[in-house]
Amino acid sequence: MAAASTQGPRAPKLAQLLERDPYLAPFEQDFQRRYALFYNRLKSIEENEGGLDKFSKSYKTFGVNQFVDGGVYCKEWAPGAEAVFLTGDFNGWNPFSHPYKKMEYGKWELFIPPGQDGYSPVPHGSKLKVVIRAQNGELLYRISPWARYVVRDQDKVNYDWVHWNPPQSYIRKHRSPERLKSLRIYESHVGIASPEGKIASYKNFTYNVLPRIKDLGYNCVQLMAIMEHAYYASFGYQVTSFFAASSRYGTPDDLKEMIDVAHSMGITVLLDVVHSHASKNSEDGLNKFDGTDSCFFHSGPKGTHQLWDSRLFDYSNWEVLRFLLSNLRMWIEDYGFDGFRFDGVTSMLYHHHGIGTGFSGDYNEYFGLHVDEDALCYLMLANHMVNFLHPECITIAEDVSGMPALCRPVAEGGGGFDYRLAMAIPDKWIQIIKELKDEDWNMGNIVYTLTNRRYEEKCIAYAESHDQALVGDKTLAFRLMDAEMYTNMSVLSPLTPVIDRGIQLHKMIRLITHALGGDSYLNFMGNEFGHPEWLDFPRKGNNESYHYARRQFNLTDDHLLRYRFLNAFDRDMNKSEERFGWLASPPAFVSEKHESNKVIAFERAGLLFIFNFHPYQSYTDYRVGVEIPGKYKILLDSDASEYGGHQRLDHNTEYFSEEYPHNYRHNSLMVYIPSRVAIVLQNMDNAK
Repeated sequence: MAAASTQGPRAPKLAQLLERDPYLAPFEQDFQRRYALFYNRLKSIEENEGGLDKFSKSYKTFGVNQFVDGGVYCKEWAPGAEAVFLTGDFNGWNPFSHPYKKMEYGKWELFIPPGQDGYSPVPHGSKLKVVIRAQNGELLYRISPWARYVVRDQDKVNYDWVHWNPPQSYIRKHRSPERLKSLRIYESHVGIASPEGKIASYKNFTYNVLPRIKDLGYNCVQLMAIMEHAYYASFGYQVTSFFAASSRYGTPDDLKEMIDVAHSMGITVLLDVVHSHASKNSEDGLNKFDGTDSCFFHSGPKGTHQLWDSRLFDYSNWEVLRFLLSNLRMWIEDYGFDGFRFDGVTSMLYHHHGIGTGFSGDYNEYFGLHVDEDALCYLMLANHMVNFLHPECITIAEDVSGMPALCRPVAEGGGGFDYRLAMAIPDKWIQIIKELKDEDWNMGNIVYTLTNRRYEEKCIAYAESHDQALVGDKTLAFRLMDAEMYTNMSVLSPLTPVIDRGIQLHKMIRLITHALGGDSYLNFMGNEFGHPEWLDFPRKGNNESYHYARRQFNLTDDHLLRYRFLNAFDRDMNKSEERFGWLASPPAFVSEKHESNKVIAFERAGLLFIFNFHPYQSYTDYRVGVEIPGKYKILLDSDASEYGGHQRLDHNTEYFSEEYPHNYRHNSLMVYIPSRVAIVLQNMDNAK
């Protein structure tokens, strides 16, 4: 079996991968087999479907699509169905008047000619259902898997499929920004992007949130919970309609306008895409679409995720590949998304889905029978397609396992992703804050976690994402300051030791993660200013309350509150990166990680970063090594008054290097480093 599956061409650039990491050499056959599987699937698509371009455009023929002459063409894949019909407002909900014709391979099609006046027989805004006669004779009323718009009336449990074909759709006015060298990502959820206790809209995000994001210096927005999901509290991770933009925030045109306005500001927009699993809903989801427990999914226990209680795709299935690849294509071409963050990649990569499995980094964990090579092949196809048809687009993998070569080109036998999330970093910060006294923080361990990444596989560093904000967990700000955030964040009240410590460490943790932790940076909306409390969506357990399902941007606009200090620091940190480009620079050279002094120093992008994590010890005339000689001045100082600091540093001071080797650097300089302060020094002889 293994021998047969390795037939096919060899990965053309695999030798480069093995040269870069010789420890992968024993797994050369695994890489060859993976590449052969990818190549043979791609070749089969070329031979049987007229090419990947045509295959991935299937969203224009499947579902319900209108011809130019006003006629309507309908197509579904329902291999388990005995018969298929279309019903809705257009035919008075007659379940049998519009039967589909059976085609090969479980497909069904229906053409409805235009009316005598040339108008569409299925008007825009009318409700529809696909009627499936199951093998047992039962009639099932289903939403098409390809439905582009589904809505739920307030008094209903399930969603309704609404035919979306407006006479004048939104026309894009702005081009996508140029592909970014480094991403400063603002992870966002449209529904909670307002201080009000309600579901916020695309329009609100367009006019109220995008200007904030631009002002903060982020160049990329990553949108969560856009693919339609019946259960709001699932955070968008239990998708019911893959081709529908969530109607709870507005119309598809509202989303298109939002993306277009972001592009006008030079902001790249990524979609959080969930292809790792699907909701178990059958009335308004994919589950049991044709009356069987398979169709898009594996049948039996293999088709259900034990922890998520959701359905698992059969990535070896031809029509599943068509569905998922077309889904990516639609979001790029119809809406203007600039790429994707693939959720749940670890679950996809392994038959065990990562359940009860700790990844130690032993390479044997990434190869063998426990790897789902069909799922990996799908990811390779997806990245190949995106890169081939839209090379300006970006893909990110959410993988906790650390699969080698996931972010290397497919031609090397890799997964083809551009970036992976550095998921160990937020876990490390939480562990340190929870378990250690400040004086016991281990500088070497912090540096190791921030720099421990695969060579030439790009990482996105973050101190915290939406995961840390969820109910039952705590944001970093809340862990650091807890109950005092409710009473002592006003500048009119004395600065308590708890609030002072929290504000100073919040800034330091963010800057060192930003500057040392990867090749791009991510922040979850609101966390830049230390948003208080966790995030919890309305559900039975909280009496359907929206109190925690909102972002209190008003807190940072209030000049009497200390949140504005954190907001200002976040903005200036991003603006400094924009100027000097440290994320796109080679990894930093760490010259110091001093355990007793609690000092970390490193150089990156021609800047010198110094962190003194000591809770009370300041240092005068502290020698720090630098490679490039010259006159240095302060570029960024977390102790500045505008950031809620104590103003212990004079920004007019000039620091001159001397030819005095120190910590493996040819030169060094003497600096004053107050306790709990981060300083960035710029070489003025090479000033930008």
